[in-house]
Amino acid sequence: MDDRVSRLASAEAQGLRIAIVCRTVAVLACAIFILVSYQSVDRLPRSTGAIALSVFVLIGMIYYPLIGSRWDRPWAKYLLFSLDILLLCACFVFIPISPSHDVPQILAFRGYGIYYLLPFIGLACLSLSWGLVAWTGVITTIGWWSAFGYIVSGMETTLSWADLPKKATTQDYEDVFLSINFIGTGNRVDETGFVLILSLILSVAVYRARSIFFAQLRAEDEREAERQARERVSHTLGQYVPETIAARLVEDATSLEPQVRHGAVLMADIESFSSFAEGRDPRDVIETLNAFLAECTDLISQRDGVLVSYLGDGFLVTFNTPLAVANPAAAALQAAQDLIDLTERKTYSGHQVKLRIGIASGDIAAGIIGSTKRQAFTVYGDTVNRAARLEQFNKTCGTTVLMDAETEEHADGFCETRFLGDHELRGLAEPVAVWTPQTAD
Repeated sequence: MDDRVSRLASAEAQGLRIAIVCRTVAVLACAIFILVSYQSVDRLPRSTGAIALSVFVLIGMIYYPLIGSRWDRPWAKYLLFSLDILLLCACFVFIPISPSHDVPQILAFRGYGIYYLLPFIGLACLSLSWGLVAWTGVITTIGWWSAFGYIVSGMETTLSWADLPKKATTQDYEDVFLSINFIGTGNRVDETGFVLILSLILSVAVYRARSIFFAQLRAEDEREAERQARERVSHTLGQYVPETIAARLVEDATSLEPQVRHGAVLMADIESFSSFAEGRDPRDVIETLNAFLAECTDLISQRDGVLVSYLGDGFLVTFNTPLAVANPAAAALQAAQDLIDLTERKTYSGHQVKLRIGIASGDIAAGIIGSTKRQAFTVYGDTVNRAARLEQFNKTCGTTVLMDAETEEHADGFCETRFLGDHELRGLAEPVAVWTPQTAD
């Protein structure tokens, strides 16, 4: 909330600066107009008018650098607009209509009018302060009536609309309305009434604009808060489930509802990991395992695979569920080759890691399981079981990578394969045609 208030205050300050600039330009334009007008009739401008314009400019020059600074005060803008309006009203009182001083000053109200004060209401709107707009309308009314009352109080004779007879003739209108003593009180009522209505409408418009401004800021804050929350959730989930799954959960939890898709499963296990861990500091074992698995995860992600879960010193990877992959079997074979290359070129804590990998293709059931308090994404079905049994069968065959027949169909152009025969694998009802890449022997 503090940030939204400060941003609105900044917008108000900028609006006030624009108002001061517009006000100064208007005053200078007025000065040029007066100068040209007086020269056209071979007269010199009155010193009182020049002084009034100079005061207008001076007030603006003093206030402009204070806007938004630590010396600025909330009431300062109200004072500025009040001084402007009252100063202009004073001009209607003290700047004579004629140099001869024998023309009643009431003609200034009849010849010019309150519309000279309307720009101040417009300038107040630039401040985005509905209170200032309403205040400007009230001060304009008070100033206009005060100036009018001052002039009328000094007149010996006054005429108004009330002085017309009930059945007034044209001559009656001329005698009253064209009289130099006609003050037109009713006209002042109309003028100030419309000014108040105008200022009220504009103040409501500014209030509405402020509301929209705050609504936009709230929407921006909510979007930013939601984005940060999603990032935190994704980051937190990503520490316990695959990052891609975490992102899908954050974006759309329904996308991980139970479903069956055709894809490939890669099951991998570290060979002789128990021998490696025996007699070692558990912290060293965990650090070594983490370092290796982190690199494996990166390689799998580059092939659009999803590391669904870590299984002790092994892991289970899916292709085309829950993330779409154009050719899941080929992607699984490429990922397997990447993993083998990694184990051949790097050692971890002086230990050469070796993997056993099983790859199977077919229908994969996947989705979120668990209770309302704790859930996990998992995959299951014959394809998953077949990949797990193929990984274990590497021990019997003395191989590194084994695949089923459907996966082998997609190996063409990627690697040469060798058929190892049909084998009965533990837990599977039907014999499985087993193949191995020539490069993986």
